[in-house]
Amino acid sequence: MSALSNINTRTKIIASVAIFSALYGVIRLIPLGPMIGLSASFSVSDSLAPLYGIILGPFTGGISIIIGTFLAMALGKAPVFLGLDFLPAFVNAVVLGFLIKRKWKAAVLLNLALIIIFLLSPYSLLLAEIPIGNGTLSFPFIWLHIVAFIVLISPLRSKAISWIESLKTASLPWGLAIVAFIGTMMQHITGNLVFELTWGAPIGGLTAAGFQGIWTVAFFAYPIERAVLVLITVLVGVPLVRILKKSLFIDSNTVSAEQG
Repeated sequence: MSALSNINTRTKIIASVAIFSALYGVIRLIPLGPMIGLSASFSVSDSLAPLYGIILGPFTGGISIIIGTFLAMALGKAPVFLGLDFLPAFVNAVVLGFLIKRKWKAAVLLNLALIIIFLLSPYSLLLAEIPIGNGTLSFPFIWLHIVAFIVLISPLRSKAISWIESLKTASLPWGLAIVAFIGTMMQHITGNLVFELTWGAPIGGLTAAGFQGIWTVAFFAYPIERAVLVLITVLVGVPLVRILKKSLFIDSNTVSAEQG
């Protein structure tokens, strides 16, 4: 039995939070790409949020992201959303933490709630106009979020988790890609809602018309942006999950059976 296995649970949690929050805070300082409509950028840390949930679980992963986000602010990264900058990645990590423990119902309910809130928001774009020839085609702005929700409630979700647990070369990347896709789309819609809350009137100065213009541009950009994040998650996650699955940071006994 390794020395790590003799460390009690509380010590493991404290050590995990200390290490991974510091790591997240530093990596959050590395820009990945611009945020449409804002003088700010996405961070490389956005691609790590799914791995925090998968490796650390919902509690430790979520807490690490909160602390890491505020650590990044202390190191000089300006807050964009009135201090709520942690929330999108937090949702991603917590949801995937629940999924990896097969507590999928909470993830489904939260995803559904986020979609409904976005659709009801007066600042949201429901249909984007796609130019086709001399006319236009109306298409749902959240079409990719709907695809992710369908994957979440389908048997593919359970298969993906099994593929991650197997650690097999052929299946692990696919498992990570599927759950990361679910997580990053929930992170995106959470970020959209936080954007609307903190930058829309009366708190911010953006009007419904201003948001419509931003969302119209974002409609064409966000699928590429999310695909890049999922790709980075897989490239980083495959070796990381293999190394940490049976180490200090993950308990393989917590993912043994479907739970509510």
